[in-house]
Amino acid sequence: MFGGANWSADINGGIITLMAKRKRKTTKKTKKQPVEKDSVFFMKIIFFYLLGSMWVRLIGVGVDEATISIPLGFIIGIFFARHEHFAIDRKIEYVVLLIAMVLSFYLPVGILI
Repeated sequence: MFGGANWSADINGGIITLMAKRKRKTTKKTKKQPVEKDSVFFMKIIFFYLLGSMWVRLIGVGVDEATISIPLGFIIGIFFARHEHFAIDRKIEYVVLLIAMVLSFYLPVGILI
């Protein structure tokens, strides 16, 4: 009769139902990711654009005096972008680096050696 946690009894035509109390799970508070200010994000975008536009052009190299261009800023920028905490920002930084690299290849920007 009283073996389970739930039981009911009929007393004078009324029904009394008793149930065992359930343990409530304590909810763990999730850590909120730190929010980056807009000005910091904007400065990062400018930084990556400037890095992506840096090329090292070696003029007059070799016997035929050819020009060799190396995207040194792009390589350094990829290294910095890989260590970004926010994955969304990382993707945006890759795109900014690529756009800056392509634009600066045709514009006279960079270091000439």
